[in-house]
Amino acid sequence: MRGRVHCILLASLAAMSLLLAFGISASAQQLAKRLILKDGSYQLATKYEIKGERVRYFSAERGEWEEVPKSMVDWDATDKYEKDRASGAPPPEAVELDRELEAERKAEEAKTPQVAPGLHLSEYSSVVLLDTYQGQPQLVEIDQSGGEINANRKGNILRAAINPLASAKQTIELPGAHAKVQAHATLPAIYLNVQPPDEGAATNKPQEPELPWDRFKIVRAQAQKDGKRVVGAVKIAVFGKVSQEENLIPTTAEKLTGGWIKVTPKEPLPAGEYVVAEMLGKEGMNLYVWDFGVNPSAPANMQVTKPDASATTSLPDKPIELQKRPK
Repeated sequence: MRGRVHCILLASLAAMSLLLAFGISASAQQLAKRLILKDGSYQLATKYEIKGERVRYFSAERGEWEEVPKSMVDWDATDKYEKDRASGAPPPEAVELDRELEAERKAEEAKTPQVAPGLHLSEYSSVVLLDTYQGQPQLVEIDQSGGEINANRKGNILRAAINPLASAKQTIELPGAHAKVQAHATLPAIYLNVQPPDEGAATNKPQEPELPWDRFKIVRAQAQKDGKRVVGAVKIAVFGKVSQEENLIPTTAEKLTGGWIKVTPKEPLPAGEYVVAEMLGKEGMNLYVWDFGVNPSAPANMQVTKPDASATTSLPDKPIELQKRPK
């Protein structure tokens, strides 16, 4: 029993000695001076002395005397560090860490611009509508819908192009009389972050010209008696030339940070059905659109993103202006 107690006592003394040594070493490193070298590195020294062309210092890390050539020491940087530490200035590592953290914070904020107090876009969304419901700004995600071609006769657009009819007209239709998302604000803002698909570096396809960033437009949809909405019409001339018609709404487009694009109507929108469509230049309009309606008396939208509780919840009907992306 006495031997066991003796072993425990020795182990405790050894542990205390290690802790004491570690504490002394850590304290010595905290109080140590820095011999900053010209390559940017430094040596922690509790004291040092210059002997001819050599600098002899006692290492706070290794606990022994060491030497470096005097010409390797950046004396200006060494003196500045000691003066800054004496005045209470943070060490360079802390300053650099703060700079890196600030850069990371700004990069994250750029991905998720603020569109209203306490309300940010999500980097995981593609197309969202900024609405105002009962005085509160809300973000509603808009799903993409595929338009269908109605040739108004038996056959399809390909056959019509091969064997065109004089004044042939085909309509682009969406199922349903109303869009799932209904804006209560008459000046809703649409935010898009539609990135082109990554086809990989090994693709053999020729590089296509980049489409303009402001190619997204708001188009008025016309309700039909059969419960569908007509977005646009395709006209096929006698000689086979295809043209496309859309009921475009005058809009403004802004390029924001994080790859976001903001599309806003220039005038309040009358109650009705609309889509955000991608214009493809000579190819006309993409049949896959993002549909929404405008109805101030519509019930609340489902699955909306609301501002943080600490933010101001009152916002005018007109969306706030965001800072444009620097050119």
